[in-house]
Amino acid sequence: MRPILVLIASALVSAGAIAQQPAPPAPAFAASNLSPKGGQGMAGNCAACHGTAGRAAPGSAVPALAGRPAAELTQLMAQFKSGQRPATVMHQIAKGYSDAEIAAMAAYFSRLAR
Repeated sequence: MRPILVLIASALVSAGAIAQQPAPPAPAFAASNLSPKGGQGMAGNCAACHGTAGRAAPGSAVPALAGRPAAELTQLMAQFKSGQRPATVMHQIAKGYSDAEIAAMAAYFSRLAR
């Protein structure tokens, strides 16, 4: 019975040591990802709701992103990110992107045909 207690105590001490370690830095996106062309890779995350290449399905309640002005998309994302614009999930999604990443995705979507 005693070896089990030693094992549990050792695991708890190790867990405590791990918990005190600083969090690893967030991964940095390559500069090419922040270019308008690089925004295409990040914009793939939008396809599930906004359609492939930002073209929502006809009749969808989710708006299309393709062909909309970059400034408009950037402003909308900033409003979602700050909580100023109500949303079901976009306010959480927007918080996951830096302003530079949002600008790159907006530039990408703005260049696409509607």
